[in-house]
Amino acid sequence: MGSKNKLKRFRENDTFTNVFQPSRDELVHSNFELKGQWNNQFFKNNNPIVLELGCGKGEYSIELAKKYPNKNFIGVDIKGARFWRGAKTAIEDTIPNVAFLRTQIELIDHAFAEHEVDEIWITFPDPQIKYKRTKHRLTNAAFLERYKQILKPDGVVNLKTDSEFMHGYTLGLLHGAGHEVLYANHNVYKQEGSPEEVTSIQTYYESQYLEQNKPITYIRFKIK
Repeated sequence: MGSKNKLKRFRENDTFTNVFQPSRDELVHSNFELKGQWNNQFFKNNNPIVLELGCGKGEYSIELAKKYPNKNFIGVDIKGARFWRGAKTAIEDTIPNVAFLRTQIELIDHAFAEHEVDEIWITFPDPQIKYKRTKHRLTNAAFLERYKQILKPDGVVNLKTDSEFMHGYTLGLLHGAGHEVLYANHNVYKQEGSPEEVTSIQTYYESQYLEQNKPITYIRFKIK
């Protein structure tokens, strides 16, 4: 994407009422006004809050929001030029139950209050295969601890990925730490009984993976 395009999207994001871009300082020093107030201040209801972490263009957040109008969705990504597409679509199509937050995932517990979130989706994250990149994997122990802080006690996490490595790494970590695996599937499009929200929504890249006959894996779990 050209730098002119990026700048244009950044400027447009600034005008969108469904985009929030707090500074690191704001988050770390607890000055972010929406922390603990997402439903009161933005959504204006008490519906469950669902996050999509590393939301990219926001395709999954948008489709989930359309599918479940009685839930509130927030796509989180550090790359605002990417989720610009999702934010713009939400405004153009008048989808009121979706917002976008530009921040790093490691600051997620500064953007949401304890037990404020009902569910988390992690869709096609970078598996960070090299050992020295372990700390950046979105399902490592440190990230799970952050998610636990903001999730309700019965909250769940969904991981959908084309990476067998990420799938296996996460399953091993969950079992080893005594977390509760509710559902696990190595190929959601080939096995019967896969959850409908997993197979009925596809991102642009996911449809490309499927064309290449690449299996899509899925885990649904609770953090103990």
